[in-house]
Amino acid sequence: MNTYKRHRFPPDIISYAVWLYYRFNLSHRDIEDLLAERGITVSREAIRLWCIKFGALYARRLKRKHRGYGDTFYIDEVFVKINGQQHYLWRAVDQDGEVVDVYLQAKRDGAAAKRFFRRLIRNNGGEPRKIVTDKLRTYGVAHRELIPDTIHSTQQYENNRAEQSHEATRVRERGMRKFKSVRQAQRFLGAHAAVSNLFNLGRHLVGAQHYRDLRVSAFNEWSRAIA
Repeated sequence: MNTYKRHRFPPDIISYAVWLYYRFNLSHRDIEDLLAERGITVSREAIRLWCIKFGALYARRLKRKHRGYGDTFYIDEVFVKINGQQHYLWRAVDQDGEVVDVYLQAKRDGAAAKRFFRRLIRNNGGEPRKIVTDKLRTYGVAHRELIPDTIHSTQQYENNRAEQSHEATRVRERGMRKFKSVRQAQRFLGAHAAVSNLFNLGRHLVGAQHYRDLRVSAFNEWSRAIA
């Protein structure tokens, strides 16, 4: 099956535009200008449609090939407003800063917590060894009913990793002038997480040459995802 059938532009241009959008804090208009500087004339609307279609496709492929998450999940939820309605963005990251899952829900009660925990178990292929949350009671409900054997920590400041992970979403949300719908937000956040995980190379933790080697490996994985 030809992934790029019926598209006027070649795969390398389409995939480059999609990579720019999910990898950096750029708008569709910014990418239009970057491509124009290279002599490639493509409309902002075409780029937007590429990001919708191929962002989700690339994300699914990257997730299938993901090497697996750590054994400790840091979980947090943050308020977001979509079309004037309050929603909660649930997020879990592992000890290496990789996003395990992001999920938008209308509530943050026990049912919502259990729904998110089930997604985490499914995406991870099993229960984590430990979870770290704040003291919201709904986390305790989901923990007791779904993963009682998992260590559950609610120590102050220990969950800073998850809270800080929301910042990238906030930056993109401001750049996009708020999410327009739950579907659009969930689609964007899923693709953004997959690309962020791929290039989460711990640059500040390794030497320059090691980082370059990791970056080459990440780009090789990206090339396989877009083929």
